[in-house]
Amino acid sequence: MGAASSERSDDDRPDAEQVDGERAAAEDGERKSPADILTVFLLSIVAVLTAWCGFEASKWGGEMSIAFSQASSSRIQSTAAQAQANSARQYDLTLYTEWVLANEAQDTELVAFIEERFSPEFAVAFEAWDEGGRQALGPFVVDEYVPPGTMEAVALAAQADAKFDQALDFNQRGDNYTLLTVLYALVLFLTAMSQRVNAAWMQRAMLGLAIVVALGCVIAMLSYPVKI
Repeated sequence: MGAASSERSDDDRPDAEQVDGERAAAEDGERKSPADILTVFLLSIVAVLTAWCGFEASKWGGEMSIAFSQASSSRIQSTAAQAQANSARQYDLTLYTEWVLANEAQDTELVAFIEERFSPEFAVAFEAWDEGGRQALGPFVVDEYVPPGTMEAVALAAQADAKFDQALDFNQRGDNYTLLTVLYALVLFLTAMSQRVNAAWMQRAMLGLAIVVALGCVIAMLSYPVKI
């Protein structure tokens, strides 16, 4: 009876080698290889950089929309100013036509009456044309004739063009960050796949390619402007 109990106790006691093997396996599982540590580090950094690129793409997209709106507003104001200049020019042309007819008819009283109703801008041009011996083809072609709204229309048109070009530049910056987001996604894919392959050389190749692409993206990103 005692011998049987002793044998059972010996059978139930774990083998020392088995215990040591399990302990070694546990320690191996706890220890991470350099490749595993590099993979975790790369995944973490690239995840942050991907989020940053998405943020910058969104910010530059907003700046693009604002610039396009400002360009549209300036274009509308330029059109309104040009319409004002055209109306003033039409008014001056009508008076000048009447002046020509009255002058041909030698109606000095009517000529004086019309000249008193010249707009200030046309009066300056008419005086310059008259002092020049009336050699030009009319007061409208002299440099002194600048109807109201002309300079404003030119300035606003230039501002609209500048804002439009700026909007295109902002759009390109947003596209650059969007492209980086796609490339960072490729880095994440290659890094994750490197942990799924069995061949060591393939694992190193995928991880190395991911690192090269990530470094290239970081170098390119550092050359891009930042919008906070």
